Parts: sequence; structure tokens; C-alpha cells
Amino acid sequence: MEKIASFTVDHTRLLRGIYVSRKDVLQPGVVVTTFDIRMKLPNREPAVSQGALHTIEHLAATFLRNHPVWGPRIIYWGPMGCCTGNCLLVNGDLNAADIAPLVRETFQFIAGYEGDIPGANAHDCGNYMLNNLPMAKWEARKFLVEVLDRLTDANLNYPE
Repeated sequence: MEKIASFTVDHTRLLRGIYVSRKDVLQPGVVVTTFDIRMKLPNREPAVSQGALHTIEHLAATFLRNHPVWGPRIIYWGPMGCCTGNCLLVNGDLNAADIAPLVRETFQFIAGYEGDIPGANAHDCGNYMLNNLPMAKWEARKFLVEVLDRLTDANLNYPE
């Protein structure tokens, strides 16, 4: 079986950042861009805990889908199975720099969030008790300060 594109990225050299993972042309003029929002250095630092990542998912998905400008273009936000980041699917032929301000805004929202986690109850979520707001805020602040507030080309383009 042929490797999918994301498994051809050299994860030993991958930095934390925002990357275009793939672009899917659904029909002429309709492109969905998948972004790799990489919060951790793969295989070189501990992954995000499942509780924190689940909370980040709830907060980011809610924030993004309600965003006054980007909301109608957001298709999906969800965690990667390796727990080193998230996938963001957006309607449009975009690059990482296009969405960097939105990703920064999202992580600012998470880092400063107070209150109940949206959808974190038995009715709305299949595993609502697997949430950790303090760690989600800590991880969001760390990613924001260490990466998003000082993005370079190396954090916006996969390693060659």
C-alpha cells in the first residue's frame, strides 16, 4: 500500500508550527485545505495529554465555528491520534500564513478561557469526563508564547 502524504513528512525534523498538510480539489474552484497545527515536537517531547487535547478540541472547534469571519469556512478541527497537535480543515485554497492570525486568536481564546467547557456533559459528548481545562490552558499558552507569537518560515513550511 502506498504511504499517505502525511506519513512522508520527516517527523524527526518537524518543528512546532502551522503547516499545509494537503489540499483537496472537490470540484473546479472548490478547494479544502487541511492544516497540521503541530503543538509538540514529534518523538522529542511529551505529547499533549488526552484530557488537555480533548478540551482544546471542544474550545477550538466552538471558537472557530462561531468566528465572525472564518466561521462559515471552517469544516473541521480535531486532534491527531499521535497527540502532538490538531488538524484544521478550511474551505479555500490557503497557505499557513493565511491562517496564522486565526490560529493565534484561537489559542489566545483557549489560554484565557474561563467557565464551563462547551459540550462537556453526558448529553453532548461521548467521553465528557476526559477533559482538563487547566492543562489545556497551559498547553495553549505554551504554544502561543513559544511558537505562534514568533513564527518563522521554518514553522510554516514542512522540512524538505
